[in-house]
Amino acid sequence: MKNLAIILFLLITGVSSKAQETSKGATGSITVEIENISSDKGKISYGLYTEDTFMKNPKYSKTAKIKDGKSTVTFDKIPEGEYAVICYHDKNDNDQMDFETNGMPKEDYGMSNNKINPYGPPTWDDGKFGFDGSSKEIGIKL
Repeated sequence: MKNLAIILFLLITGVSSKAQETSKGATGSITVEIENISSDKGKISYGLYTEDTFMKNPKYSKTAKIKDGKSTVTFDKIPEGEYAVICYHDKNDNDQMDFETNGMPKEDYGMSNNKINPYGPPTWDDGKFGFDGSSKEIGIKL
């Protein structure tokens, strides 16, 4: 359980620390939407990962406000490839994911494909999706 907390902490702190980058060549946009968020307090932090950056620092990151239980971001100028999105509800707006003393997250989080392992950290295979460089919309459940 402690390892899960450490891995999630490293993952989430990377979401808040890396600015969005621009790539060369044909690019498109990936829009991520979350509905039914438990409250409008705080914000949602989003990280867009490649396989090389997964569970480290996201390739691209953004934060967004919550309005009426919804939050949406769009990552622009994203080249084609495989990606995964991980996000969390930063309820107290402290730019980090908070954990219980037993290592379990206090704040809700989710991942592309909505496959969350309750007994371990997120995996690349569970969250990855193909992107053709045009546009894609993803819905995530927290």
